[in-house]
Amino acid sequence: MKGMGNMLKQAQKLQGKMAKMQEELSQKTVAASAGGGMVKVVANGQQQIVSIEIEKEVVDPEDVDMLQDLVLAAVNDALTRAQEMASSEMGKLTGGLNIPGLT
Repeated sequence: MKGMGNMLKQAQKLQGKMAKMQEELSQKTVAASAGGGMVKVVANGQQQIVSIEIEKEVVDPEDVDMLQDLVLAAVNDALTRAQEMASSEMGKLTGGLNIPGLT
């Protein structure tokens, strides 16, 4: 039974570290761009978009489709980078164990 108590303590300790890491990830950001930097997107480690910048030169009322494509590409790239960053940080915490639902 003593082993169970130690395991529970370790799980609680890991849970505390995970909560701290989630908070830290909310403060870390990654950036992505599309169209040669005409559209820039920043996401945090919790896969939330925190900013989008669009250069005036790319705003063409006659070609809204292109602008939408650039925004979509930059957002998807930023979210992918944010998820990779979060997975990397969680991997450090879990020692490389693949624990479902952590990333």
